[in-house]
Amino acid sequence: MKKLALHWKIIIGMILGIIFGFIMNSVGGKDFVSDWISPFGTIFINLLKLIAVPLILASLIKGISDLKDISKIKTMGLRTIGIYIMTTLVAIIIGLSIVNTIKPGEGMPQNTIEKIKLKYENDAGVADKLTKASAQKDAGPLQALVDIFPSNIFKALGDAKMLQVIFFALFVGICLLLIPEEKAKPLVNFFDSLNEVVMKMVDLIMLFAPYAVFALMANVIIAFDDTEILIKLLNYALCVVAGLILMIGFYLLLVSFYTKKSPLWFLKEISPAQLLAFSTSSSAATLPVTMERVEEHIGVDKEVSGFVLPVGATVNMDGTSLYQGIAAVFIMQVIWPEGLTFTNQLVIIATALLASIGSAAVPSAGMVMLVIVLESIGFPAELLPIGLALIFAVDRPLDMCRTVVNVTGDATVSMMVAKSLGKLHEPQPKEWDDNYEKVK
Repeated sequence: MKKLALHWKIIIGMILGIIFGFIMNSVGGKDFVSDWISPFGTIFINLLKLIAVPLILASLIKGISDLKDISKIKTMGLRTIGIYIMTTLVAIIIGLSIVNTIKPGEGMPQNTIEKIKLKYENDAGVADKLTKASAQKDAGPLQALVDIFPSNIFKALGDAKMLQVIFFALFVGICLLLIPEEKAKPLVNFFDSLNEVVMKMVDLIMLFAPYAVFALMANVIIAFDDTEILIKLLNYALCVVAGLILMIGFYLLLVSFYTKKSPLWFLKEISPAQLLAFSTSSSAATLPVTMERVEEHIGVDKEVSGFVLPVGATVNMDGTSLYQGIAAVFIMQVIWPEGLTFTNQLVIIATALLASIGSAAVPSAGMVMLVIVLESIGFPAELLPIGLALIFAVDRPLDMCRTVVNVTGDATVSMMVAKSLGKLHEPQPKEWDDNYEKVK
Protein backbone atom coordinates (compact mmCIF):
# COMPACT_ATOMS: atom_id res chain seq x y z
CA MET A 1 0.00 0.00 0.00
CA LYS A 2 1.38 3.38 -1.03
CA LYS A 3 2.29 5.70 1.87
CA LEU A 4 0.38 8.96 2.15
CA ALA A 5 2.62 11.85 1.05
CA LEU A 6 3.89 14.15 3.79
CA HIS A 7 2.10 17.24 2.50
CA TRP A 8 -1.26 15.41 2.63
CA LYS A 9 -0.57 14.34 6.22
CA ILE A 10 0.19 17.94 7.14
CA ILE A 11 -2.97 19.20 5.39
CA ILE A 12 -5.08 16.65 7.28
CA GLY A 13 -3.44 17.73 10.56
CA MET A 14 -4.12 21.37 9.69
CA ILE A 15 -7.82 20.78 8.89
CA LEU A 16 -8.37 18.69 12.01
CA GLY A 17 -6.58 21.34 14.10
CA ILE A 18 -8.86 24.08 12.73
CA ILE A 19 -12.00 22.00 13.41
CA PHE A 20 -10.78 21.10 16.90
CA GLY A 21 -10.00 24.76 17.62
CA PHE A 22 -13.51 25.88 16.64
CA ILE A 23 -15.04 23.10 18.77
CA MET A 24 -12.94 24.13 21.77
CA ASN A 25 -13.94 27.77 21.21
CA SER A 26 -17.62 26.85 21.26
CA VAL A 27 -17.43 24.73 24.43
CA GLY A 28 -15.09 27.03 26.38
CA GLY A 29 -12.04 24.83 26.01
CA LYS A 30 -9.45 27.56 25.38
CA ASP A 31 -7.51 26.75 28.53
CA PHE A 32 -7.40 23.06 27.60
CA VAL A 33 -5.88 23.90 24.21
CA SER A 34 -3.39 26.34 25.75
CA ASP A 35 -2.31 23.95 28.49
CA TRP A 36 -2.42 20.53 26.82
CA ILE A 37 -2.32 20.97 23.02
CA SER A 38 -0.33 24.13 22.25
CA PRO A 39 2.92 22.94 23.96
CA PHE A 40 3.38 20.22 21.32
CA GLY A 41 3.45 22.88 18.60
CA THR A 42 5.98 24.87 20.63
CA ILE A 43 8.18 21.78 21.03
CA PHE A 44 8.13 21.24 17.26
CA ILE A 45 9.14 24.84 16.52
CA ASN A 46 11.92 24.61 19.12
CA LEU A 47 13.27 21.46 17.44
CA LEU A 48 13.35 23.19 14.06
CA LYS A 49 15.12 26.21 15.55
CA LEU A 50 17.54 23.85 17.33
CA ILE A 51 18.91 22.51 14.04
CA ALA A 52 18.67 25.69 11.93
CA VAL A 53 22.03 27.19 12.96
CA PRO A 54 24.07 23.94 12.75
CA LEU A 55 22.51 23.29 9.34
CA ILE A 56 23.43 26.74 8.01
CA LEU A 57 26.96 26.48 9.39
CA ALA A 58 27.65 22.99 8.05
CA SER A 59 25.92 23.39 4.70
CA LEU A 60 27.48 26.76 3.85
CA ILE A 61 31.05 25.92 4.93
CA LYS A 62 30.96 22.63 3.02
CA GLY A 63 29.35 24.28 0.00
CA ILE A 64 31.83 27.16 -0.21
CA SER A 65 34.82 24.84 0.19
CA ASP A 66 33.45 22.68 -2.65
CA LEU A 67 33.31 25.63 -5.08
CA LYS A 68 37.12 25.53 -5.52
CA ASP A 69 36.95 29.06 -6.94
CA ILE A 70 36.56 32.23 -4.84
CA SER A 71 35.20 34.19 -7.84
CA LYS A 72 32.12 31.93 -7.84
CA ILE A 73 31.21 33.21 -4.38
CA LYS A 74 31.05 36.78 -5.68
CA THR A 75 28.97 35.70 -8.67
CA MET A 76 26.53 33.74 -6.52
CA GLY A 77 26.21 36.57 -3.98
CA LEU A 78 25.53 39.28 -6.56
CA ARG A 79 22.95 37.17 -8.39
CA THR A 80 21.21 36.24 -5.16
CA ILE A 81 20.91 39.81 -3.87
CA GLY A 82 19.97 41.12 -7.34
CA ILE A 83 17.12 38.64 -7.78
CA TYR A 84 15.89 39.19 -4.23
CA ILE A 85 15.70 42.95 -4.78
CA MET A 86 13.84 42.41 -8.07
CA THR A 87 11.21 40.09 -6.57
CA THR A 88 10.72 42.42 -3.57
CA LEU A 89 10.09 45.39 -5.87
CA VAL A 90 7.56 43.34 -7.83
CA ALA A 91 5.81 42.37 -4.57
CA ILE A 92 5.51 45.98 -3.36
CA ILE A 93 4.21 47.16 -6.75
CA ILE A 94 1.61 44.35 -6.82
CA GLY A 95 0.47 45.31 -3.31
CA LEU A 96 0.13 49.02 -4.08
CA SER A 97 -1.67 48.31 -7.37
CA ILE A 98 -4.29 46.15 -5.63
CA VAL A 99 -4.95 48.46 -2.68
CA ASN A 100 -5.24 51.54 -4.92
CA THR A 101 -7.63 49.71 -7.25
CA ILE A 102 -9.94 48.11 -4.66
CA LYS A 103 -9.65 50.86 -1.99
CA PRO A 104 -10.64 48.63 0.97
CA GLY A 105 -10.27 51.49 3.48
CA GLU A 106 -12.80 53.81 1.88
CA GLY A 107 -16.28 53.84 3.39
CA MET A 108 -15.44 51.94 6.57
CA PRO A 109 -18.16 52.78 9.12
CA GLN A 110 -17.06 55.17 11.86
CA ASN A 111 -18.55 52.97 14.57
CA THR A 112 -16.37 50.08 13.40
CA ILE A 113 -13.28 52.29 13.54
CA GLU A 114 -14.20 53.36 17.08
CA LYS A 115 -14.78 49.77 18.18
CA ILE A 116 -11.43 48.63 16.82
CA LYS A 117 -9.73 51.64 18.38
CA LEU A 118 -11.21 50.91 21.82
CA LYS A 119 -10.33 47.22 21.65
CA TYR A 120 -6.77 47.38 20.33
CA GLU A 121 -5.32 50.89 20.67
CA ASN A 122 -3.95 50.20 24.15
CA ASP A 123 -3.28 46.51 23.52
CA ALA A 124 0.09 45.27 24.82
CA GLY A 125 0.86 43.78 21.40
CA VAL A 126 0.41 47.13 19.63
CA ALA A 127 2.55 48.90 22.25
CA ASP A 128 5.26 46.26 21.84
CA LYS A 129 5.39 46.77 18.06
CA LEU A 130 5.69 50.56 18.50
CA THR A 131 8.52 50.13 21.02
CA LYS A 132 10.46 47.75 18.78
CA ALA A 133 10.01 50.03 15.77
CA SER A 134 11.26 53.02 17.75
CA ALA A 135 14.38 51.12 18.82
CA GLN A 136 15.10 50.04 15.24
CA LYS A 137 14.53 53.55 13.87
CA ASP A 138 16.91 55.07 16.44
CA ALA A 139 19.78 52.85 15.29
CA GLY A 140 22.44 54.48 13.07
CA PRO A 141 22.29 54.27 9.25
CA LEU A 142 25.08 51.66 9.14
CA GLN A 143 23.87 49.61 12.12
CA ALA A 144 22.54 46.89 9.81
CA LEU A 145 26.05 46.56 8.35
CA VAL A 146 27.68 46.49 11.81
CA ASP A 147 25.26 43.78 12.93
CA ILE A 148 26.58 41.40 10.26
CA PHE A 149 29.98 41.10 11.95
CA PRO A 150 29.94 39.11 15.23
CA SER A 151 32.28 39.87 18.12
CA ASN A 152 31.64 36.44 19.62
CA ILE A 153 30.70 33.60 17.28
CA PHE A 154 29.44 31.41 20.12
CA LYS A 155 27.05 34.15 21.21
CA ALA A 156 25.94 34.60 17.59
CA LEU A 157 25.31 30.85 17.32
CA GLY A 158 23.44 30.81 20.63
CA ASP A 159 21.26 33.79 19.73
CA ALA A 160 20.67 32.46 16.18
CA LYS A 161 21.89 35.69 14.57
CA MET A 162 21.50 34.42 11.00
CA LEU A 163 23.53 37.05 9.15
CA GLN A 164 26.39 36.75 11.63
CA VAL A 165 26.38 32.96 11.29
CA ILE A 166 26.35 33.31 7.48
CA PHE A 167 29.28 35.72 7.61
CA PHE A 168 31.28 33.37 9.84
CA ALA A 169 30.49 30.37 7.62
CA LEU A 170 31.53 32.30 4.50
CA PHE A 171 34.72 33.44 6.23
CA VAL A 172 35.60 29.88 7.26
CA GLY A 173 34.71 28.50 3.82
CA ILE A 174 36.89 31.05 2.03
CA CYS A 175 39.81 30.39 4.40
CA LEU A 176 39.46 26.65 3.71
CA LEU A 177 39.92 27.45 0.01
CA LEU A 178 43.04 29.49 0.75
CA ILE A 179 44.93 26.78 2.65
CA PRO A 180 46.39 23.56 1.16
CA GLU A 181 43.74 20.96 0.39
CA GLU A 182 45.29 18.30 2.62
CA LYS A 183 45.11 20.74 5.59
CA ALA A 184 41.50 21.69 4.84
CA LYS A 185 40.20 18.18 4.24
CA PRO A 186 39.66 17.08 7.90
CA LEU A 187 37.51 20.16 8.67
CA VAL A 188 35.64 19.88 5.37
CA ASN A 189 34.88 16.23 6.12
CA PHE A 190 33.65 17.19 9.61
CA PHE A 191 31.17 19.75 8.28
CA ASP A 192 30.10 17.37 5.50
CA SER A 193 29.31 14.74 8.12
CA LEU A 194 27.57 17.31 10.36
CA ASN A 195 25.42 18.41 7.41
CA GLU A 196 24.32 14.80 6.77
CA VAL A 197 23.46 14.31 10.45
CA VAL A 198 21.40 17.52 10.64
CA MET A 199 19.53 16.71 7.43
CA LYS A 200 18.64 13.33 8.93
CA MET A 201 17.39 15.22 12.00
CA VAL A 202 15.07 17.17 9.68
CA ASP A 203 13.66 13.89 8.33
CA LEU A 204 13.01 12.60 11.86
CA ILE A 205 11.47 15.87 13.10
CA MET A 206 9.15 15.95 10.09
CA LEU A 207 7.60 12.66 11.20
CA PHE A 208 6.02 14.72 13.99
CA ALA A 209 4.93 17.57 11.66
CA PRO A 210 1.25 16.57 11.11
CA TYR A 211 0.62 16.37 14.87
CA ALA A 212 2.50 19.62 15.54
CA VAL A 213 0.52 21.43 12.83
CA PHE A 214 -2.69 20.17 14.47
CA ALA A 215 -1.56 21.78 17.74
CA LEU A 216 -0.42 25.02 16.10
CA MET A 217 -3.63 25.51 14.14
CA ALA A 218 -5.85 24.74 17.15
CA ASN A 219 -3.93 27.38 19.11
CA VAL A 220 -4.35 29.93 16.32
CA ILE A 221 -8.11 29.39 16.14
CA ILE A 222 -8.71 29.90 19.88
CA ALA A 223 -6.96 33.29 19.62
CA PHE A 224 -9.76 34.69 17.40
CA ASP A 225 -12.18 36.11 19.94
CA ASP A 226 -14.03 38.78 17.93
CA THR A 227 -15.39 37.47 14.64
CA GLU A 228 -17.41 40.68 14.01
CA ILE A 229 -14.21 42.75 13.67
CA LEU A 230 -12.65 40.07 11.46
CA ILE A 231 -15.64 40.28 9.10
CA LYS A 232 -15.43 44.09 8.99
CA LEU A 233 -11.77 43.81 7.95
CA LEU A 234 -12.50 41.16 5.33
CA ASN A 235 -11.98 43.50 2.32
CA TYR A 236 -8.54 44.49 3.57
CA ALA A 237 -7.60 40.88 4.30
CA LEU A 238 -8.79 39.75 0.86
CA CYS A 239 -6.63 42.44 -0.77
CA VAL A 240 -3.56 41.08 1.02
CA VAL A 241 -4.41 37.46 0.17
CA ALA A 242 -5.08 38.35 -3.50
CA GLY A 243 -1.71 40.09 -3.72
CA LEU A 244 0.06 37.11 -2.13
CA ILE A 245 -1.60 34.72 -4.60
CA LEU A 246 -0.48 36.92 -7.51
CA MET A 247 3.05 36.88 -6.08
CA ILE A 248 3.10 33.08 -5.97
CA GLY A 249 1.87 33.15 -9.58
CA PHE A 250 4.85 35.36 -10.43
CA TYR A 251 7.19 32.82 -8.82
CA LEU A 252 5.63 30.02 -10.84
CA LEU A 253 6.24 31.98 -14.04
CA LEU A 254 9.91 32.36 -13.06
CA VAL A 255 10.15 28.63 -12.33
CA SER A 256 8.51 27.73 -15.64
CA PHE A 257 10.33 30.11 -17.97
CA TYR A 258 13.75 30.39 -16.32
CA THR A 259 14.39 26.99 -14.78
CA LYS A 260 12.22 25.08 -17.31
CA LYS A 261 10.59 23.08 -14.51
CA SER A 262 6.89 22.35 -14.07
CA PRO A 263 5.22 24.86 -11.70
CA LEU A 264 2.90 22.13 -10.37
CA TRP A 265 5.89 19.88 -9.67
CA PHE A 266 7.59 22.76 -7.86
CA LEU A 267 4.53 23.41 -5.68
CA LYS A 268 4.21 19.71 -4.85
CA GLU A 269 7.85 19.41 -3.78
CA ILE A 270 7.97 22.63 -1.74
CA SER A 271 4.48 22.22 -0.20
CA PRO A 272 5.62 20.73 3.16
CA ALA A 273 7.78 23.83 3.74
CA GLN A 274 4.88 26.09 2.69
CA LEU A 275 2.47 24.37 5.06
CA LEU A 276 4.93 24.65 7.94
CA ALA A 277 5.50 28.32 7.10
CA PHE A 278 1.74 28.84 7.29
CA SER A 279 1.49 27.02 10.63
CA THR A 280 4.50 28.63 12.34
CA SER A 281 4.49 32.14 10.76
CA SER A 282 8.30 31.97 10.88
CA SER A 283 10.72 31.77 7.95
CA ALA A 284 13.54 31.00 10.38
CA ALA A 285 11.75 28.05 11.99
CA THR A 286 10.85 26.70 8.54
CA LEU A 287 14.40 27.13 7.18
CA PRO A 288 15.67 23.56 7.89
CA VAL A 289 12.65 22.08 6.10
CA THR A 290 12.99 24.54 3.20
CA MET A 291 16.65 23.54 2.79
CA GLU A 292 15.81 19.84 2.92
CA ARG A 293 13.06 20.18 0.30
CA VAL A 294 15.12 22.39 -2.01
CA GLU A 295 18.24 20.21 -1.85
CA GLU A 296 16.77 16.70 -1.86
CA HIS A 297 13.43 17.14 -3.63
CA ILE A 298 14.10 19.98 -6.08
CA GLY A 299 17.77 19.30 -6.85
CA VAL A 300 19.60 22.49 -5.86
CA ASP A 301 23.25 21.88 -4.90
CA LYS A 302 24.16 22.39 -1.23
CA GLU A 303 26.60 25.20 -1.92
CA VAL A 304 23.77 27.22 -3.50
CA SER A 305 20.95 26.38 -1.07
CA GLY A 306 23.29 26.79 1.92
CA PHE A 307 23.93 30.40 0.90
CA VAL A 308 20.74 31.54 -0.84
CA LEU A 309 18.16 30.19 1.64
CA PRO A 310 19.66 31.50 4.93
CA VAL A 311 20.23 34.90 3.30
CA GLY A 312 16.66 34.81 1.97
CA ALA A 313 15.19 33.96 5.39
CA THR A 314 16.82 37.15 6.66
CA VAL A 315 16.65 39.68 3.82
CA ASN A 316 14.01 38.41 1.37
CA MET A 317 10.56 39.24 2.71
CA ASP A 318 8.42 39.55 -0.42
CA GLY A 319 5.19 38.66 1.36
CA THR A 320 5.98 41.10 4.16
CA SER A 321 6.84 43.89 1.70
CA LEU A 322 3.60 43.35 -0.24
CA TYR A 323 1.66 43.45 3.02
CA GLN A 324 3.39 46.66 4.12
CA GLY A 325 2.37 48.43 0.92
CA ILE A 326 -1.28 47.35 1.25
CA ALA A 327 -1.46 47.96 5.02
CA ALA A 328 0.11 51.43 4.82
CA VAL A 329 -2.29 52.63 2.11
CA PHE A 330 -5.29 50.96 3.80
CA ILE A 331 -4.54 52.78 7.08
CA MET A 332 -4.20 56.08 5.21
CA GLN A 333 -7.48 55.50 3.36
CA VAL A 334 -9.24 55.07 6.72
CA ILE A 335 -7.70 57.75 8.94
CA TRP A 336 -5.27 59.91 6.90
CA PRO A 337 -6.58 60.21 3.29
CA GLU A 338 -4.71 63.51 2.72
CA GLY A 339 -1.46 61.52 2.83
CA LEU A 340 -2.36 59.47 -0.24
CA THR A 341 -0.07 61.26 -2.69
CA PHE A 342 1.95 59.75 -5.52
CA THR A 343 5.18 60.93 -3.87
CA ASN A 344 4.31 59.20 -0.60
CA GLN A 345 3.63 55.97 -2.43
CA LEU A 346 7.05 56.15 -4.09
CA VAL A 347 8.53 56.62 -0.61
CA ILE A 348 6.57 53.54 0.54
CA ILE A 349 8.17 51.49 -2.26
CA ALA A 350 11.68 52.58 -1.27
CA THR A 351 11.18 52.23 2.48
CA ALA A 352 9.39 48.88 2.27
CA LEU A 353 12.26 47.54 0.17
CA LEU A 354 14.85 48.64 2.74
CA ALA A 355 12.66 47.56 5.68
CA SER A 356 12.24 44.05 4.27
CA ILE A 357 16.02 43.59 4.33
CA GLY A 358 16.10 44.42 8.03
CA SER A 359 12.94 42.51 8.93
CA ALA A 360 13.47 39.60 11.32
CA ALA A 361 12.30 36.15 10.24
CA VAL A 362 9.88 35.84 13.18
CA PRO A 363 6.10 36.14 13.63
CA SER A 364 4.61 39.66 13.24
CA ALA A 365 7.95 41.33 12.40
CA GLY A 366 6.17 42.89 9.41
CA MET A 367 4.06 45.08 11.70
CA VAL A 368 7.22 46.48 13.29
CA MET A 369 8.51 47.36 9.82
CA LEU A 370 5.12 48.86 8.94
CA VAL A 371 5.58 51.50 11.65
CA ILE A 372 8.89 52.53 10.04
CA VAL A 373 7.24 52.67 6.60
CA LEU A 374 4.43 54.89 7.91
CA GLU A 375 6.83 57.21 9.73
CA SER A 376 8.88 57.63 6.55
CA ILE A 377 5.93 59.37 4.84
CA GLY A 378 5.20 61.68 7.76
CA PHE A 379 2.25 59.74 9.16
CA PRO A 380 1.07 61.59 12.31
CA ALA A 381 2.66 59.98 15.37
CA GLU A 382 -0.50 60.33 17.44
CA LEU A 383 -2.41 58.23 14.87
CA LEU A 384 0.11 55.36 14.80
CA PRO A 385 -1.53 53.35 17.63
CA ILE A 386 -4.90 53.71 15.91
CA GLY A 387 -3.38 52.68 12.57
CA LEU A 388 -1.88 49.51 14.02
CA ALA A 389 -5.09 48.80 15.94
CA LEU A 390 -7.01 48.84 12.63
CA ILE A 391 -5.13 45.81 11.30
CA PHE A 392 -4.06 44.09 14.52
CA ALA A 393 -7.05 41.72 14.67
CA VAL A 394 -6.21 40.07 11.34
CA ASP A 395 -2.43 40.37 11.52
CA ARG A 396 -1.75 36.80 12.66
CA PRO A 397 -3.70 34.98 9.89
CA LEU A 398 -2.24 37.35 7.28
CA ASP A 399 1.23 36.83 8.80
CA MET A 400 0.77 33.09 8.24
CA CYS A 401 -0.11 33.71 4.60
CA ARG A 402 2.74 36.11 3.87
CA THR A 403 5.28 33.73 5.45
CA VAL A 404 4.23 31.16 2.84
CA VAL A 405 5.14 33.69 0.14
CA ASN A 406 8.48 34.49 1.83
CA VAL A 407 9.45 30.80 1.88
CA THR A 408 8.21 30.19 -1.68
CA GLY A 409 10.26 33.18 -2.87
CA ASP A 410 13.39 31.84 -1.18
CA ALA A 411 12.96 28.46 -2.87
CA THR A 412 12.31 30.07 -6.26
CA VAL A 413 15.41 32.27 -6.09
CA SER A 414 17.57 29.32 -5.00
CA MET A 415 16.41 27.44 -8.12
CA MET A 416 17.15 30.43 -10.36
CA VAL A 417 20.64 30.96 -8.91
CA ALA A 418 21.37 27.23 -9.14
CA LYS A 419 20.19 27.14 -12.76
CA SER A 420 22.38 30.13 -13.66
CA LEU A 421 25.45 28.43 -12.13
CA GLY A 422 24.76 24.97 -13.54
CA LYS A 423 24.02 23.68 -10.02
CA LEU A 424 20.45 22.44 -10.59
CA HIS A 425 20.37 18.64 -10.96
CA GLU A 426 17.96 15.73 -10.70
CA PRO A 427 16.52 15.42 -7.17
CA GLN A 428 17.76 12.63 -4.91
CA PRO A 429 15.27 12.47 -2.01
CA LYS A 430 16.23 10.64 1.17
CA GLU A 431 14.01 9.01 3.79
CA TRP A 432 14.56 8.88 7.53
CA ASP A 433 14.96 5.07 7.42
CA ASP A 434 17.39 4.79 4.49
CA ASN A 435 20.04 3.26 6.74
CA TYR A 436 17.70 1.80 9.33
CA GLU A 437 17.91 -1.82 8.11
CA LYS A 438 21.68 -1.85 8.70
CA VAL A 439 21.50 -0.68 12.31
CA LYS A 440 18.25 -2.06 13.72
